[in-house]
Amino acid sequence: MLGARRIAVLSAPPIGCVPSQRTLAGGIIRECADKYNDAAKLFNSKLSKELDSLNHNLPNSRIVYIDVYNPLLDIILNYQKYGYKVVDRGCCGTGKLEVAVLCNPLDATCPDASEYVFWDSYHPTEGVYRTIITQVLQKYLSRLI
Repeated sequence: MLGARRIAVLSAPPIGCVPSQRTLAGGIIRECADKYNDAAKLFNSKLSKELDSLNHNLPNSRIVYIDVYNPLLDIILNYQKYGYKVVDRGCCGTGKLEVAVLCNPLDATCPDASEYVFWDSYHPTEGVYRTIITQVLQKYLSRLI
């Protein structure tokens, strides 16, 4: 048989804590928007169960659910422990709404992205990705090999 047999599927992140959702739904003090985090947790729970079912029905495959929600949430909630100084806005532009193509060479960026959890209003910085991937590899790599 041809086709992929080892598949990693990432969970949804804590979307209620990304800067754009803090701006749009986090109130005057821009807290994490619990309703969006609750939706992500519900989605992740259903995704995990569905992947378990697929693993049962496809015995020659390894489909691994990879939790990125909790490692990222830990960094967001304990950002200073990880060496970051800014968690509620991104490095690009105002850091509150700009994302992807709106962050370009014509837009201002922060002087030191390594101090920020988020690059733009949705995506973590390279340093955060490095931390998460280290945790993910330690926890899940053996399930994929």
